[in-house]
Amino acid sequence: MPGGVVGKSLNLGYAGSVSRSADAIITNRLVRSTDKEDITFGAAVVLNSDNTYSKFGSYGTAEAFAGVAVREVKQSTDYFGDQGFYRPGQPCDILERGSVTVICNVGKPSAGGDVFVRIKANPSVPNGVIGGFEAAEDGTNTVKITGVKWKTGKIDTNKVAEITILSRINP
Repeated sequence: MPGGVVGKSLNLGYAGSVSRSADAIITNRLVRSTDKEDITFGAAVVLNSDNTYSKFGSYGTAEAFAGVAVREVKQSTDYFGDQGFYRPGQPCDILERGSVTVICNVGKPSAGGDVFVRIKANPSVPNGVIGGFEAAEDGTNTVKITGVKWKTGKIDTNKVAEITILSRINP
């Protein structure tokens, strides 16, 4: 029987999991039916003028940030891959205020540090994903999300870290 080693700390969980529920505000709206991309659990989301959600992309702004897609009711049934998402036209749960786990693609979070979302690709930052959360600013390639901070500064081997949305940005 092969041996194993118990790590020094546990993983932080799955992206899109509400991590501290006492202050959580979660709102449900439809994903815009004309969107081409699914909204994965833990993804940054924008509020559209037609009262729908879309994945934060190259058009995203700090003012349009609505929150983070959470696995509030809908669960992934594929335990071998990251298949948890909301499709266009489906209801989507978004954490508007509170703490949630997300993937940090670039940088090392620090407790109370600023949170950025990538809006443009940069060949010198190969791990940067458009719409992804980052702990390091990259000029005009990222936007700082006002009122969102890294919670503890911890990041696990799967790049999962915890953010806190201090106040609602959109209704």
